[in-house]
Amino acid sequence: MKQLNFAGVFPYLVSPVDSRGAVKEKVLTNLVRHLIDSGVHGLTPLGSTGEFAYLTAGQRSTVVRVVIEAAAGRVPVVAGVCHASTAVACRQAVEYEKLGANGILAILDTYFPLGPDQIYSYFSAIAGSVRLPVVVYNNPTFSKFDLGVDLIERLADVPNIRYLKDASGKTGKLLTIANRLGDRIKLFSASASVPLFVMMLGGVGWMAGPACIIPRQSVCLYELAVEKRWDEALKLQKASWEVNRVFQKYGLAACIKAGLALQGFPVGDPLPPQTPLDEAGLLEVKQVLASLE
Repeated sequence: MKQLNFAGVFPYLVSPVDSRGAVKEKVLTNLVRHLIDSGVHGLTPLGSTGEFAYLTAGQRSTVVRVVIEAAAGRVPVVAGVCHASTAVACRQAVEYEKLGANGILAILDTYFPLGPDQIYSYFSAIAGSVRLPVVVYNNPTFSKFDLGVDLIERLADVPNIRYLKDASGKTGKLLTIANRLGDRIKLFSASASVPLFVMMLGGVGWMAGPACIIPRQSVCLYELAVEKRWDEALKLQKASWEVNRVFQKYGLAACIKAGLALQGFPVGDPLPPQTPLDEAGLLEVKQVLASLE
């Protein structure tokens, strides 16, 4: 399934880990099958919701392997790669390609400040280490940088960097990218306030943690956008925003894992030093899910 054209809803999967540090493979397998049955178009292990920053190298590899095996070729799997070291990030990408991933989501972790040339070298090195399509992830909330349009244009010239997932929320910047780059790089949105806007600009979908707990609603929103039924789509996006509001209030992994537990998937608590939701947070997540059902 290599060199697919990625489009649609790609949930950022959680990483279920038990108290001993073992990946809960059966739980993750069941979640993957549930999401595919719910109509999602792809799967992204080791995105932000996957808590990759708190996983060992072995845990990361296990998560990617289990997702690929459970997907069984039915939808593409785009595996997250992230490290402060370019060499380690490239090794991750090569390993996940060998495991059978269909694409790479490239994320940059930093300690010392980096300039545009250094950031370019990181992403282009990852792309050069594999034959898979690469999605560059821009998330200035969690990273220490916001990819500029000029840098994105340079990255678009790397042959297998074919997608940008943008979580900046800057609509003016997205318009500039769409106007300047056209089809040279395809846009995935985050699941905040702009997925519908990104689709209006010609975006191809979104990669998002909340799609784990509202997959059918997410797929419905995507289909409405593809069909250009904008009024209906806007109503659904307004309702779905409540999920994003809650996780911004309490924490992404804690909310998504709590929501999945409420839906019958014992994915466990967020990984330390994060903490589970308190009773008030759990009640709010429960209320939001009930309203969307």
